[in-house]
Amino acid sequence: MADYDLADIKRRMGGAIAAMKTEFNSLRTGRAHTAILDNVTVEAYGSRVPLNTVGAINIPEPRMLSVNVWDKTMVAGVERALRESNLGINPVVDGQTIRIPMPALTEERRQELTKIAGNYAEAAKVAVRNVRRGAMESLRDMEKDGDISEDDHKRSSGEVQDATDKHIADIDKALTSKNEEIMQV
Repeated sequence: MADYDLADIKRRMGGAIAAMKTEFNSLRTGRAHTAILDNVTVEAYGSRVPLNTVGAINIPEPRMLSVNVWDKTMVAGVERALRESNLGINPVVDGQTIRIPMPALTEERRQELTKIAGNYAEAAKVAVRNVRRGAMESLRDMEKDGDISEDDHKRSSGEVQDATDKHIADIDKALTSKNEEIMQV
């Protein structure tokens, strides 16, 4: 059974969940979270760099982020990048510190964010199912080639299906949790 590795299949399915959770972190909820700024890039020294390479990102209050810019000359560029980030934030410059108050979300925006979270979860489910399909095809080919018996094929298929069901349930649980966080006022 050289082509069938259940641990590798579970690792790849887990990778889909990890990617989904990373995408969930980029969704803005009512609370401040540093991951919200992970996708913001700043024009610095002739190239685009992630925000966290030009300043320290902190959470001084539950509904406030602050960016302490290390280089005075970069403050205007960081402010511009934050305004253009399409996150619906309004940064306030205070010397080399940029404060970012997190406004409360409207009900309409909350509904929109739950739909986006649902799309991320669906993409993760598709990725898990693709891993499952590849494993099942591999098992079928191995049985056809005589590498494994029909009983081994059925047992291994059941293991793959169990792993798939567990990972799909984990995705649903994470989505429910994220939706509750988004809808929290």
